[in-house]
Amino acid sequence: MLPAPPSRKLAIVTCMDARLDLFAAFGLELGEAHILRNAGGLVTDDVLRSLAISQRALGTQEVAIVHHTGCGMDGFDDIGFRLELTSETGAVPTWDVPGFTDLRAQVQRSVDVVRNCPWLPHRGAVSGYVYDVETNELQATT
Repeated sequence: MLPAPPSRKLAIVTCMDARLDLFAAFGLELGEAHILRNAGGLVTDDVLRSLAISQRALGTQEVAIVHHTGCGMDGFDDIGFRLELTSETGAVPTWDVPGFTDLRAQVQRSVDVVRNCPWLPHRGAVSGYVYDVETNELQATT
């Protein structure tokens, strides 16, 4: 049985897109990293909560932010989506779904959010990447 703390002390924040094979891209085996996924790989309050637990309770010391080409959040209309949900269900979402229009700038914004989070003791060890879904290659951006 593998121990709960990731052996490479790495946490990866990325998109939920099924085309991303981060184990292969980073040369990872099971048990070596935490992988946190959501729509767009955006650093939300929930991601910061998970990173705080990852670092403080499970010993990770590095964070990799990975966004990707062909992301559905590129140009996503958050206001329109939330209005549609409200119209169809009568329930107003308490969350937003911010899209972006510049992939590399979004990687940098995400890196900056993690680096400025006071709850993360290892917030200086943050790197950013773009994953190309056509070539399955990672390119460092920061």
